Amino acid sequence: MKFSTGLPGLTRYPPIVRDWEKTMRTEDFQLVARTADELGFDSIAIPEHIAMPLEMVELMGSFWTHAFTAMAFVAGATSHLIVDSSVIVLPYHDPVVFAKAVSTLDLLSGGRVRISIGVGHAEREFEVLGVPFHERGQITDEYLAAMIELWTSDEPAFHGRFVDFDRVAFEPKPVQQPYPPIWIGGNSRAAMRRAARHDGWYPWLVTPDQLPACMEYIRSLPEFEARTRAFDVAMPLSTLAVSEDHRPLEDGSAGRPMPVGKQAVIDAIGHLQDLGVTWTSVPAPPSTSLAEHLESLHWIAEEVMPAFR
Repeated sequence: MKFSTGLPGLTRYPPIVRDWEKTMRTEDFQLVARTADELGFDSIAIPEHIAMPLEMVELMGSFWTHAFTAMAFVAGATSHLIVDSSVIVLPYHDPVVFAKAVSTLDLLSGGRVRISIGVGHAEREFEVLGVPFHERGQITDEYLAAMIELWTSDEPAFHGRFVDFDRVAFEPKPVQQPYPPIWIGGNSRAAMRRAARHDGWYPWLVTPDQLPACMEYIRSLPEFEARTRAFDVAMPLSTLAVSEDHRPLEDGSAGRPMPVGKQAVIDAIGHLQDLGVTWTSVPAPPSTSLAEHLESLHWIAEEVMPAFR
């Protein structure tokens, strides 16, 4: 089992943001990243939205950073952990430019980039960016194929509906061969099929009870059978009491709460591992300061992670 964490202060998502995060400075972001790196966390996950529709601000907040810029900052402040775009809505990004950003950061970080992508759900955000919302799945698949072509071919060429290029040189290539891992976020059957063609699945709000059926479906797909690279499944230890469109649950459900106590946390992670989960995150308890957050990182690294090393 490998362990991911986040970087507080990069989003102000209403269900979890804390006041102290709103006052973080450059050195605070660096301190959190370096502490996670030194403690042995395996990755820092950085989400993204570009332009939040006003009607969604109450649910999701308006403060979201540009993920790849933040990933470059984190990579420069650390030496070991993976920087993960968890998740980037791929249709928001020109695939040729994005492929260049990925390969550049993979080079500069020494092969520490992972691309976790989704197809998106905020229709008006697509409108603002000039991207057809109802074609986002097709766009995502074509963008991924075009990016892989750029990363792996000496003379890349691609002729699709949304991307078209040939007679170009594209360097640097990624350090990771043949290219950085691609994880797919989402709970739909389409997302699972897309994940089976790539390197990992990042479900949103799936429960451990639901996971076996989902994994059975993914493993039944011909694309999964044909794969040659390892397949990862990332599931956090707890989930929020929100729906897939980020609305608070109204039926009394409380999401999947964080287990209480060291052994309960270890047992819950062990259960996820038995189900086939390979990456998890242990949410830090609500903290009132940066110092308390760092103490939580130390507790996870010193009390929980050794059970799985």
